[in-house]
Amino acid sequence: MSDLYDTDFVIWSRQQSELLRRRASGELVNEAEIDWPNVAEEIEALGKNEARALASKLATVMEHLLKLEASPAVDPRAGWRATIRRERTDIHRLLKDAPSLRPTVAAVIAEELGAARREAAASLADNGETPRIAIEGIVYDEDQVLGDWLP
Repeated sequence: MSDLYDTDFVIWSRQQSELLRRRASGELVNEAEIDWPNVAEEIEALGKNEARALASKLATVMEHLLKLEASPAVDPRAGWRATIRRERTDIHRLLKDAPSLRPTVAAVIAEELGAARREAAASLADNGETPRIAIEGIVYDEDQVLGDWLP
């Protein structure tokens, strides 16, 4: 079964999910067919993927908030606001589906703020813009990142 995991993950996942469903319903299945080590690895990876998705979406919101605050440009602002709204909606869905991530939001914001600042500064520089204010000094709290607030 581990060979199939390495050669065709889609078939492996279908077979494993079917075996697990049958086992959960009480049917006797050949335990040797269940690839327990890789099943456990994939389940663990799902949780990590959700946490990474949250971090990415929070960073995107902060990057665009930073650009709204610091950019002297007029044109891209509507696009930045649209991205913020879309990412906030996705974050709320993600937190609804994975409420255990909710208590991590403040720490993730603090952790991702540096990367968001670097991306915002690089984006402004790429467009030949000089920030109106120092990006390094801007901080956001949960309400600003997750709520309706816009600079």
